[in-house]
Amino acid sequence: MSDAPTDDPRLRLDGHTPIPPTHVAAVVTYLEMTAPPSRPGAEREPLPLSPIGADLARYRALYAAIGTPWLWFGRAGMTDEALTAILGDPEVEALALTEDGRDVGLLELDRRTPGEVNLAYFGLVPDAVGSGRGRRLMDEAVRRAFAEPIRRFWVHTCTLDHPGAVAFYQRSGFRPYARAIEVAPDPRLTGALPREAGQVPLLVG
Repeated sequence: MSDAPTDDPRLRLDGHTPIPPTHVAAVVTYLEMTAPPSRPGAEREPLPLSPIGADLARYRALYAAIGTPWLWFGRAGMTDEALTAILGDPEVEALALTEDGRDVGLLELDRRTPGEVNLAYFGLVPDAVGSGRGRRLMDEAVRRAFAEPIRRFWVHTCTLDHPGAVAFYQRSGFRPYARAIEVAPDPRLTGALPREAGQVPLLVG
């Protein structure tokens, strides 16, 4: 194994590319489905889903509960104005999976691009993972996405997320079609997330 990379910031397709200690990097996988998968089976009770709308406090609390362990930062550093512009859009649907008065899951569908639906955010709070709730929530996501004719339903995930995310999406009927490398300022250093968040170590004290 080679030593740590040099300070040359150019992307290397056959080796290591250095990342500043103030930043984090992830490999992003893009996945899509063009038709809902066939899932024969018994009808289930409707999921207890509650519209979040532009309730920023509720959304931020649920987003943090789900995403902080995985270093989700896309919405964490947004201003209230920017987040309200998204969640208040009639083509964006943010829903909370609720149990006993507690939000335990997030399903966010973005229909702002004609002909497609983006699964913008999807997840469960840590103590709900592995309980089967994720499968039911995904089935509901697919049902809602294809309720009207669309070309595709798509999502992206990355190596900062749950290690089973890509496999879960593939089992759900998504097909991987592209990869990218995302580099961003470490949100723990910008103050968007607590310093103990995520699964990767801080390199700056």
